[in-house]
Amino acid sequence: MSKTIITCALTGAGDTTKKSPYVPVTPKEIAEDAIQAAKAGAAIVHIHVRDPETGNISHDPKLYREVVERIRDSKTDVVLNITAGGGGDWVPSEDDPTIGGEGTSMQTPKERHHPVEELLPEICTLDIGSINFGDAVYINPENWIREHAQYILKSGVKPELECFDTGYIRMAQQLIDEGLIEDDPLFQLCLGIPWGAEADTETMVYMKNRLPQNAHWSAFGIGRMQMPMAAQAVLLGGHVRVGLEDNLYLKKGVLASNEQLVDKAVSIIQELGSEPMTPEETREHLGLTKFY
Repeated sequence: MSKTIITCALTGAGDTTKKSPYVPVTPKEIAEDAIQAAKAGAAIVHIHVRDPETGNISHDPKLYREVVERIRDSKTDVVLNITAGGGGDWVPSEDDPTIGGEGTSMQTPKERHHPVEELLPEICTLDIGSINFGDAVYINPENWIREHAQYILKSGVKPELECFDTGYIRMAQQLIDEGLIEDDPLFQLCLGIPWGAEADTETMVYMKNRLPQNAHWSAFGIGRMQMPMAAQAVLLGGHVRVGLEDNLYLKKGVLASNEQLVDKAVSIIQELGSEPMTPEETREHLGLTKFY
């Protein structure tokens, strides 16, 4: 029987805390959601942190440390995937578009990598380009990507190559050719983000077919396309990501918890003839290093 890796993206950085009481905000809440998601069947938890007072995006390494320590101290077996893609949001000021307005949050590649370097999760994200992201622009130019890839390579953490459009795969292949991505690469196909790749079968098939032959890959869709894209990824031989970072609802009008979204993903995977992969199986399958 085939096995499928489930990633749960716990909280993200979007303006979702006012839309659902289930979006975890404090390090304690994020860690507790990670533990419950793991018990429900998630092999990997994808971690952002938020300002505990405001619920807004935060890059504070102390908050990451608290989340990671709480999960590790619980003795819950789950693969940790820390975001390293924060600090690239540019919101042009209405008065002067050359100046970042409210919501702008920029970091250097070194700053983005800091929590990863300090905490050494098994996986961290590496965004492979820039994109119009709703009304903002996510900025990650080629030289920044190379610099960031070098930091990750030196750390021994496995990069998850975040691909929001087809050109990202071309850039990832270039990094592989240059030796900045070693071993079998791990791709995350990010579908439905305004204004990136569409969340539909045709787009997923095209992106999957452009990946290197030795690639591992997962995919997700946002909003109502979360579960359809999870099912499609399983049918195409990929892995899946669910969670409140990407979707707030269990079904129309019914808000979800991370645990419930993982439960639903498990049911879909099993209906399609697969089973959730355990964290230890995931480490072996992806060639991950457990540092703690």
